[in-house]
Amino acid sequence: MFDKNSKSYTDLLGKTNRIVEGTSIKGDIVSQADFRLDGELEGNFHTTGKLVIGPSGSVVGDVVCRNADIEGKFNGKIEVAEILNVKSKASIHGEVVVGKLSVEPGAEFSASCVMKNKATKLMITDGKETSKK
Repeated sequence: MFDKNSKSYTDLLGKTNRIVEGTSIKGDIVSQADFRLDGELEGNFHTTGKLVIGPSGSVVGDVVCRNADIEGKFNGKIEVAEILNVKSKASIHGEVVVGKLSVEPGAEFSASCVMKNKATKLMITDGKETSKK
């Protein structure tokens, strides 16, 4: 009569993590889910999903993700397998490796940039990223 649901609890609720404004984290974050950061991160961030850095968010460190939207501040190296969207209020400093890049007028983009011809598949195992073509 009742079917067991094979999805996990996080699948049912959606897989988006959120760090709110006023929160500071020092250390590394590894996540399989999408992530929205409106607080501050000093450390490395790795996900097979999408990273959104909100207008009040900031990251100092290295980031590896599938897609990213940046509206806040970023300083470090970011590797985005597919599309990096840099919003008009964003500030990017460092090194950027992307599949595709979109930069809105008004954004501060002071970084070296390498665009890959083919998007790479990201795999995270034991907190370490590897990329495959």
